[in-house]
Amino acid sequence: MDSTRRTFWPGLAAFFQFREHGTNLRTEFGAGVTTFLTLAYIIFVQPAILSGRMFGFETGMDFGSVMAATCLAGALATLIMGLWANYPIAQAPGMGENFFFVFSVIPAAAALIAARGWTDTSPWQVALGVVFISGVLFLLLSLLKVRQALIDSVSPSLKNGIAVGIGVFIAFIGLQNAKVVVANSGTLVMLTDQLLSADILVFGIGLLVMAALTARKVKGAILIGIGTALLAALVLGKVSYSGLLAAPPSLSPTLLKMDIPRALVFRLWPYIIIFLFMDVFDTMGTLIGVAEQAGFIKDNRLPRAGRALLSDAVGTVAGAAMGTSTVTSFIESSAGVAHGGRTGLTAVVTAGGFIFALFFSPLVRMVADYPPITAPALVVVGAMMIRNVVKIDWSDFTECFPAFLVIIGIPLSYSIADGIAWSFIAYPLIKLFSGRGREVSWITYLVGGLFLLRYLLPYLERL
Repeated sequence: MDSTRRTFWPGLAAFFQFREHGTNLRTEFGAGVTTFLTLAYIIFVQPAILSGRMFGFETGMDFGSVMAATCLAGALATLIMGLWANYPIAQAPGMGENFFFVFSVIPAAAALIAARGWTDTSPWQVALGVVFISGVLFLLLSLLKVRQALIDSVSPSLKNGIAVGIGVFIAFIGLQNAKVVVANSGTLVMLTDQLLSADILVFGIGLLVMAALTARKVKGAILIGIGTALLAALVLGKVSYSGLLAAPPSLSPTLLKMDIPRALVFRLWPYIIIFLFMDVFDTMGTLIGVAEQAGFIKDNRLPRAGRALLSDAVGTVAGAAMGTSTVTSFIESSAGVAHGGRTGLTAVVTAGGFIFALFFSPLVRMVADYPPITAPALVVVGAMMIRNVVKIDWSDFTECFPAFLVIIGIPLSYSIADGIAWSFIAYPLIKLFSGRGREVSWITYLVGGLFLLRYLLPYLERL
């Protein structure tokens, strides 16, 4: 008896092509749950980042609204991926893009608002406009089928250097949130002298559990670590129990609040381009990685790649409209594939998990209000991202030096935008002056020029 006959819903099996992919209902459902548990940490982390709670300041974005937008945008994009592209790949607001949103785009928007004297908008609204525009551009590139040219225009060393730099930055912020690394007037930062504090204990317990379970390849290791850190914080009296269930938070504080006209000001164009590049690279990298793992790539091509990319683009546009940052494919989807997921039903089940999570907003708030609980997740995610350092061409100085600049530039400038800008300006210049300018695409020259103009513009405006 084949897998189709063993399922209660032959129509469902036929729609998702169970027989062709050698799978069944039980396997697909289990894979969907596995994927959701592995990436569910984003539901806790994303609203804490975008609202600023994770960092001890307020961005102006409503915590509950960001949580609802995160779940709904993730569910929508994942459903499109599952129902239209028929791939077991989940979508959600991406790590890296959310930090770029808070630490680069919002400050840039704030500076622009102050310079222009605008009083009818706010930095986070303009920043959402930037995300929305980048999503529309990604959608257009997907429809026009020019994505590959954009991807190929950037050096692989630069792509991997950006991932490493963001990983170091995320881990650094995690150590700051846990109060392991603290400010110092002489050296800027230093190791805390309060290593036996409750904050460090909660962080250490969570980090140890996450690292050990990740090493053991346990599904949902990051989520389990967050849960363990939460229990430790409750025992130590650092957080108070505030319930588990509640009606889903309202979307109204952020729904359709993006400021598109102000986001189109020339000074913000580089940020739109960075979001576009980050989304394209993240999406393609994840699609290729998961597709290779699942055996989907045939003759060096990924069938239905256009549909898969469109799900990301639609998710980003819808997410910005609802109130969250760039939606991208999650590499954690590989956990579901490892469980045996091979069809879009895996993604549909994961999307259902996002909807289910909307009713647990008190738990999410409880976790987010005490940064040492989620800080271990940032360190572990950073460790995962830094693995890309081996993919940089260290034998070619014109390739590795710009990658090195982005790796140190992002954490040391405390700005993803500035770190990326340094590398994109340096890359074509080094190639040009070493007599290898023809190796650089015109797109990279254009992007490097825009970044350079971004730095020169304040001086040009004074002339």
